[in-house]
Amino acid sequence: MSDAEGGRASGGDGEEFRREAVACLDGLYGFALSLTRDRLIAEDVVQETYVRALAAHRKAAPGENMRAWLFTILHNVWRNERRRKQPTALEDAPGLADRLVAPGGDPERALERNETQDLVRGAIARLPESFREVVVLRCVEGFSYRDLANILGCPAGTVMSRLARARTILRRDLARPAAARNGAA
Repeated sequence: MSDAEGGRASGGDGEEFRREAVACLDGLYGFALSLTRDRLIAEDVVQETYVRALAAHRKAAPGENMRAWLFTILHNVWRNERRRKQPTALEDAPGLADRLVAPGGDPERALERNETQDLVRGAIARLPESFREVVVLRCVEGFSYRDLANILGCPAGTVMSRLARARTILRRDLARPAAARNGAA
């Protein structure tokens, strides 16, 4: 990821930090929603992430990938929040399936794509949290394995094995008949 894509944590300029952080809000919210499965909790987690990042941005290491740094803070906020509350709604990140299923121009294909997107959303929602977060961060947000390891606080090998396992589960889930998938939800 280049500096332009991910931004760099700014050690001193609060206005520059705010601009860069605001540019990351949609991705942060999508990731929070995929973790929490609840819009209100996701909004709270993103807000708390922003507040903590704003308070700590001057301490950020020069040259640090700000986008990855913000996602790391969000993940830590979620871990703390999860200890207090259990998610209730079954939703996923907005646009998640859109980013995983290639678009087409034909209306009939659009209907098929919508159905496929619903299947993908459901399959991702059924993944265990540790797999779901890796899929969202890698396939939707496009983080490198190294960034994922930093965000999730685990070795890159663990990230790769979780992603491989998540893809296997998704393939198996999507290959099952609809009745079997609906019974698993």
